[in-house]
Amino acid sequence: MESKQIEENKGRLALGISRTVSYIPTIIDAFKTDDPSITIEPIAEKIRKETGAEFVVIGNKDGVRYSHPEKTKLGRKMTGGDNDRALTKGEYYVSKAKGTLGPSIRGKSPIFNKQGEIIGIVSVGFLLEDVNQQITDNIRRVLIVSLFALFISLIGSILLGRNIRKDTMGLEPYQIATLYKEKNAVLHSVKEGILAINQKGYITMMNQQAKELLQLQGSVRNRKVDGLFPSSYLYEVLKTGNAQTDKEMVWNDKTVIVNCTPIMDGKNGIKGVVASFRDKTEIEQMINTISEVKRYSEDLRAQTHEFTNKLYFLLGLLQLGEYKEAIEMIQGETQALQFQNSVVFKQIKDTKIQAILLGKLGKASEKKINFEINTDSYLEAMPAHIKLSNLIVILGNLIDNAFEAVYGSKDPVVKFFATDIGSDIIFEISDNGKGFNEAEISLLFERGYSSKIGTAPRGFGLSNAEQAVLELNGMIEAQSNSESGAIFTVYIPKNVQGDEMVG
Repeated sequence: MESKQIEENKGRLALGISRTVSYIPTIIDAFKTDDPSITIEPIAEKIRKETGAEFVVIGNKDGVRYSHPEKTKLGRKMTGGDNDRALTKGEYYVSKAKGTLGPSIRGKSPIFNKQGEIIGIVSVGFLLEDVNQQITDNIRRVLIVSLFALFISLIGSILLGRNIRKDTMGLEPYQIATLYKEKNAVLHSVKEGILAINQKGYITMMNQQAKELLQLQGSVRNRKVDGLFPSSYLYEVLKTGNAQTDKEMVWNDKTVIVNCTPIMDGKNGIKGVVASFRDKTEIEQMINTISEVKRYSEDLRAQTHEFTNKLYFLLGLLQLGEYKEAIEMIQGETQALQFQNSVVFKQIKDTKIQAILLGKLGKASEKKINFEINTDSYLEAMPAHIKLSNLIVILGNLIDNAFEAVYGSKDPVVKFFATDIGSDIIFEISDNGKGFNEAEISLLFERGYSSKIGTAPRGFGLSNAEQAVLELNGMIEAQSNSESGAIFTVYIPKNVQGDEMVG
């Protein structure tokens, strides 16, 4: 790099000098005289000495010298074979060539008269030997400074290392790295959220589970804990040094169980607080999922009950000798089942969704609801991250909600559509019920809200469905109008997004 830099600088200097010389009026006018060298040679030598160049050679368009450091070379042709671009094309350039003084870096410039004709050439050069010597001198100076700096750095690193070992309690760097990796592995493997703060209430550590429970994103290191977490217990532990265990509080619509422990330093007292917390609502969600599975089994039981009733009715027809009606009933049921099964089993290829739809078909038949599965529906097997419990909560609640919306109406119809074309899996459940108004849309997925009247606890189905969709990084939309009832559309990504690392 040093060599290339110096050569480029020398080349630019040589070219700049030669260009300047080519513009000197005295030199241009000297070409008109009988012996131009009388005027040109003193000027060229003076410029050479002032600029430190090895030579400043001026020649005519034939390359005959009018100046040279060695007077014996005057009147002879210039050597090196690198004059053509200046004399024929009028170019200004830098070249390397071997001349009478040795290999050199040269700056070449044409000389023009007032008519714009090329009448001569200026060649200014620095010997490569001198350039190499300058490179060697520069590198020697850099090496001396570098060695001195290295010596000072070694002494400083020894002193700094001794000071660091005191702070790290004599542990080697690889031991510290191992402890750090083990700590991170422990923090990310536990189910509970964990965070630590210092004496001033700034967060020094938080694991991914804590960020998820507190609905935080990005790095939270060195941020005040106030507003991000219920901080009253933490400051109380900082003040008293007494641990707080199994404290129950509500945060972001979640019931959280918190344990706080002080970080003690034998010399300086309390250095900070570590808090671990877990979401009590997880147990509630588990209960909700179990109830959804129970509802799913009840749907299957309803389907069994419906077919049992039809079998008893068929048996009665046969006993009465009404064979024609019996045959018509069998044919009608067979056609309906074949049509339904052709869609469910041929186009819906996931066994979990097949089972859910069969159960809902039975329930719809028992409630006298026309449950239609769109013939354009098509699904491959669900990705591994979409569990049966997710599907039961999402589809079970949305379909049951549609059943309740149309139950008791004159011509109850509920439609189901599914597709996995593209990067999302899409479910659409629509009904021809009374729908809902715009004011209700913002309240539909709120926990405990319901537009239906009754004594039993309500308003959890859509909330649970939305929560299950969000857990799969999906989204759910609701549309309605007075003419077409309600439409719920669910979008679930096929691919799992990677977990973010803790900042």
